[in-house]
Amino acid sequence: VQLQASGGGLVQPGGSLRLSCAASGSSLGINTMRWYRQAPGKQRELVAGITSGGSTNYVDFVKGRFTISRDNAKNTVYLQMNSLRPEDTAVYYCNADLRTRFGLMAYWGQGTQVTVSS
Repeated sequence: VQLQASGGGLVQPGGSLRLSCAASGSSLGINTMRWYRQAPGKQRELVAGITSGGSTNYVDFVKGRFTISRDNAKNTVYLQMNSLRPEDTAVYYCNADLRTRFGLMAYWGQGTQVTVSS
């Protein structure tokens, strides 16, 4: 199983980006999918999560600006990021809990760089 993240780039403050993360490979299904981020010199932190049923949660610093969604048919999770700020600059990672014959296993994508700068 692989998670492939894409959509990062350079954007000016106030701009928008949409990240995507597609899961490929064999599994019995995908439970919760999440986006994390890691800024230089900082620990990786949770940004948002979404369950298989569509329930979402966000950390306070992105509420009202970011929206997480998923397409279960495509095994893909999205992160729509609006009103971006320089402090949103980080490598963004997707994470997913996959149901396998060995039980629930966590997988990570490779990360996509988001840079917010004028």
